[in-house]
Amino acid sequence: MGTVQEEYVHSGRHAVRIGKPDKEMFGEGGVTKRELAEHYAAVAPWMVPLVSGHPLALQRFPHGITGEGFFQKQVPAGAPAWVDRVTVPRDEGGTVTMVVCESAATLLWLADQAAITLHSWLSRGENPRYPDRIIVDLDPADGDFAAVRQAAREVREVLVEAGLATYLMTTGSRGLHVVSPLRPEQEYADVRELARTVADRTADRHPNELTTLVRKNRRRGRLFLDVLRNSYAQHAVAPYSVRPLPGAPVATPLFWEELDDLPSAQQWTVRTLESRLDQFERAGDAPWAGMMRHARSPRKAARLAAAIPEQRGPSADP
Repeated sequence: MGTVQEEYVHSGRHAVRIGKPDKEMFGEGGVTKRELAEHYAAVAPWMVPLVSGHPLALQRFPHGITGEGFFQKQVPAGAPAWVDRVTVPRDEGGTVTMVVCESAATLLWLADQAAITLHSWLSRGENPRYPDRIIVDLDPADGDFAAVRQAAREVREVLVEAGLATYLMTTGSRGLHVVSPLRPEQEYADVRELARTVADRTADRHPNELTTLVRKNRRRGRLFLDVLRNSYAQHAVAPYSVRPLPGAPVATPLFWEELDDLPSAQQWTVRTLESRLDQFERAGDAPWAGMMRHARSPRKAARLAAAIPEQRGPSADP
């Protein structure tokens, strides 16, 4: 029996072509392009509202993750007219036209383009210099995921003191993202300063475990509170995106109550996420559902964060 060269998946008004659906995208015996497309179709009801309006950078692997991959910001050539897009200023000058995902059909088309991972801007395309969320990125310093879990709790505590709602996600790679939705009232420079203040206050409280020092040789094994993504034209892995790693792990939004029992950032994969989605269907609820309804003022948060005492724990530095 010959290899299937193409299939069509119907989504809304569109019949989306999936070329070479049996192609193994994650190595021998790994997730196929068909499975990748099925994943993005399945998560669309939860994913699309979270990325809607935000320019997407695409991490593409035409020959699967065992081949060479590349990042693409410009809308791929030949994109159908129904794939939404937005033109935004480049940080270094000029403009770039990027994909904006507003439908399951777009996610399916991106899967056909071998866009395994989608990376989202922190601002919307129509208001590109005003972010509507901040992210604190937490990766283990030495593979100690328990330290990442604890750091997420500590970051959450400071964000709440700053008057912000807090959301949690596995990155599907090594760590966790703690995210707070914002009203798009301030430019990136101001929001980045807010994120830095939150990280500094958190590290001040736990100086032997956490740090905001960018240089690795000065961290002394402490976990880095990374807020570098809170800058114009930077991006972060989008919720429910697949990571280009063996097993096809998924960046997965969490309820905070799930944190204590979370063994790793790769807890869910393309082939294991279905039962979790079924639970969302039965419960009529999912992590991050309605997140932007809880967006708060970054101006007020900055005032509250600045008022948090700077030092509460003994310093690990001389």
